[in-house]
Amino acid sequence: MLTYPGNSQELNCRVNVNADRVQTTERNIFSEMEVVFAQFMTENKWTDKAYQPFERINCMINISIENMPSIGVFTASVQIQSSRPVYDTNYETILLNFADRDWQFQYTESMRLDFVENTFTTNLASMLSFYAYVILGLDYNSFNKLGGTEYFSKALNIANLAQGSGMPGWQPFESNRNRYWLIENLTSTEMLGIREGYYTYHRLGIDNFTVNPEEARVSILGVLKELETVKDLYTNSILVISFFDAKSDEITQIYSEGNIQVRREAYNILTKIDPTKTEKYKIIVQN
Repeated sequence: MLTYPGNSQELNCRVNVNADRVQTTERNIFSEMEVVFAQFMTENKWTDKAYQPFERINCMINISIENMPSIGVFTASVQIQSSRPVYDTNYETILLNFADRDWQFQYTESMRLDFVENTFTTNLASMLSFYAYVILGLDYNSFNKLGGTEYFSKALNIANLAQGSGMPGWQPFESNRNRYWLIENLTSTEMLGIREGYYTYHRLGIDNFTVNPEEARVSILGVLKELETVKDLYTNSILVISFFDAKSDEITQIYSEGNIQVRREAYNILTKIDPTKTEKYKIIVQN
């Protein structure tokens, strides 16, 4: 069982709860949610690694509560973000920017959240711990090739256990953009190139950008080509969609300067695999 030991752990998590749509006079529970959910993410020990306070992973969970069908039961849409610092800069790059529209959970005043590994306790604990491991996996992946495998496996185990609960977001047939498909993509051998690409993008690309921007752009172009290959095979891959939800602004800035041939090649790939952001990407070839 994971408990709240009260010292620095792996995550530095902020939680915001917007409950403007909910009609209730008991509004203190929403500010309590912010504190309790953040404590669950921040004070639990998710790995066997020793973290210094400055090494903690910055992340944010924005919860928009849509309905309270009964006392203590909530449905919500949630945005989960995480980031990590870029070498030798003050800049943080976004690793995860995922919209989860399938949150349904129970919470009552002073409720304690516990995560018991290999056991489904509550849907709320499962959802939060699932994203804790996804965040960790992406962070480790960005520093070491396939370094997040252990944590993606833990998130997959949580998803498998939660499937029997009947709660939304865990089933393959409900949507192609839910938790099931996120972790399916992150653990699929067919998506291995994208996971390796997270390392290339961050360590060989953006971490190298201030030293050798042209080399960094070429490295990142290789990642875009791998994403193109996956998108051709799996049109609705949530991992590809999630990648560009996190990276589109950054990629646009990366290719707004530099070798025009590399920029044009990047633009052609981007507009093919992420066509909804074509207007944004036009700046890449405009100067």
